[in-house]
Amino acid sequence: MAAAAIAALHAATAQAAAAQSSVAPGSIGAAASQTRQGYWWYQTPPKGEDPDPVAEPIRKPIVPPMTELATWTPPRIRKLIEAQRDYAATVLTVDAVADFWRLEDFARRKARAFAGVTQLAMLQHPELNSKSSNPMVGDARDQLSAYKDATRASYLRAHAGEFALVMFSRTSCGYCRVQWPIVQRFQDEIGWQVTLIDLDRRPELGNRFGVEMTPTTMIIRRSSQQRMVIASGVEAYPTLKQMAYQAVRLLTGDIRPEQFMTGPGQEGGFFDALANGPVAASDPEALGLAGLGSVPGGRP
Repeated sequence: MAAAAIAALHAATAQAAAAQSSVAPGSIGAAASQTRQGYWWYQTPPKGEDPDPVAEPIRKPIVPPMTELATWTPPRIRKLIEAQRDYAATVLTVDAVADFWRLEDFARRKARAFAGVTQLAMLQHPELNSKSSNPMVGDARDQLSAYKDATRASYLRAHAGEFALVMFSRTSCGYCRVQWPIVQRFQDEIGWQVTLIDLDRRPELGNRFGVEMTPTTMIIRRSSQQRMVIASGVEAYPTLKQMAYQAVRLLTGDIRPEQFMTGPGQEGGFFDALANGPVAASDPEALGLAGLGSVPGGRP
């Protein structure tokens, strides 16, 4: 029986060899490539076809008469200027370069005309001009700065019992030694309580208030969870007072986040972002107006 089994094995081997020799070489490669495909098998991506070596023909842009060009929109004019510039830089002829500068001259005069009409519109609509809210004359600017400073100080003094300043520092922080006298000046002039916290001694407070760098100056509202960072690093006293003023107005609800850059006396004026209506799609007033559509009497 052993001899019969050996004979059968030899016969099977001969048949497999005959079958393998009858397979075409190309089909063997295809079968091998199919077995090699898998997640970890690297296959070189096929090379893309070479781009056409023939260069694209140079086309001269069509420059219309100025009367027609005056009816074009600025984006369309800009595209024509760029096309003429590329064409002129390619052919380098006097006529092509001159056409490019004629287009540039037209764009310059167009901008000049727009500026002229803008100045006229500002005279007829002073509410669109910042000069009434931000005078440029030296004496007037000094008076405006003094008024803003007095308004900030008065507002902050009125909230001295409701808020406090906390400055986080470290023993090894040289900048903290510069910032701390500035914070103390805030206490002397405004009357707020100021506190210095050394994070080397109280590291748990840094984690609690999310302080990652020193010095960090923060406003904290008493008997509340409200707080707000007003300075990260060294800040001058006027900047510190201005940021404290804006932060208190925001925390008390006197202003909205969109009005954070609105200064004293600027509410409802040129520098108030919400002076003429909502500016964001999430604004409650904007959401209400969205349902009006084209209803008669609705605001546009």
